[in-house]
Amino acid sequence: MEEAQELQLSIGKEANGENEANLSGHTDVSDRSLLPQRRSVNWWIRIAIYSFLVIAGQSVAAFLGRQYYDKGAKSNWLATVVQICGFPIMLPYYCIPASRNNPIPKDSPIPSKSPSTKILASVYVSLGILIALDCYLYSVGLSYLPVSTFTLICASQLAFNAFFSFFLNAQKFTSYIVNSLVLLTISSTLLVFQGEDDSGDDDPSGGSKAKYAIGFICTLGASAGAGLLLSLTQLAFRRVIKQGTFRAVMDLIVCENTVATCVTMVGLFASGEWKHLKGEMEGYKLGKISYVMNVTWTAITWQLFSVGTVGLIVEASSLFSNSISALGLPAVPVLAVIFFHEKMSGIKGIAMALGIWGFVSYAYHHYIEDRKSKAEKRNSRNVEVPKALND
Repeated sequence: MEEAQELQLSIGKEANGENEANLSGHTDVSDRSLLPQRRSVNWWIRIAIYSFLVIAGQSVAAFLGRQYYDKGAKSNWLATVVQICGFPIMLPYYCIPASRNNPIPKDSPIPSKSPSTKILASVYVSLGILIALDCYLYSVGLSYLPVSTFTLICASQLAFNAFFSFFLNAQKFTSYIVNSLVLLTISSTLLVFQGEDDSGDDDPSGGSKAKYAIGFICTLGASAGAGLLLSLTQLAFRRVIKQGTFRAVMDLIVCENTVATCVTMVGLFASGEWKHLKGEMEGYKLGKISYVMNVTWTAITWQLFSVGTVGLIVEASSLFSNSISALGLPAVPVLAVIFFHEKMSGIKGIAMALGIWGFVSYAYHHYIEDRKSKAEKRNSRNVEVPKALND
């Protein structure tokens, strides 16, 4: 009995020592991923919830955004505002007692430490301005491109995210990740040649090569901005916020969206587009009520997307969050053919197939890494226990 107790104590001390080493050297560890070493059931549940919010929010918001333009609305600045102004729906969360709305997950990979208010404010303001610019570029791109083309180009943000994560978060690349990035990049690049095929009622550019080029460049630029934003968000959580709680996620979303909303509202009034909003609503093909419902639900679904995206960054990494976003992209072009009667050309089909292949390659990378991690743990336990018994 005494030997068994000593064995348990020694193993417990070794485990505690490993945890202390991980926490003490946290800032020096490669930011290749925030994936916890031991993936509990609660972690998988959180990942599933956040993934659903990302995929569902992204798909619905993209359709509502395309419908906004398709039915007669033209304000790019209003389309930008509704992407980020929905954060007030999250404010009731702060009415929940702190002990309930700020739980610290047992498997949270980020140690808790409060930064100064000035540093936090600078982070929120910087991210908010970047969000405002990024959302405006997305709005312009969506106004000139079919939703299927727009969505497939957005898949390129995974490649941009990987590029920025390599420099900002020390992201390590395996052959599967590289293969995934190459395929997704080719998938988006193929759509450069799509402009000549997109003509007719389903093409917002009206067959204009100039408008298609503007839409393509703006969407590609927005994808690059989104990739940078995700990498900076991961960096902010790791180096500044240093808290893996849901409260930290909510604080970031609310604060940065407040800044972004202020910036886009300035753009809305400075551009003079606010003067035409009443006429835009009255001329909306589906009616005033549908117009209000469109902008309202667009705002709500984008906020759900934001919660899922930031949640996945905290629980995993910016690259993992982006890969989940890419998972929902292939379904959008198919749904666009059904609901918006867009054409599914051969180039779009190939681009969609490459996009799916790219995501599967990235998902397989995580599967292999998980298998290796489990095998290493089993081997280490098998080696440590006999040594402790012999001692």
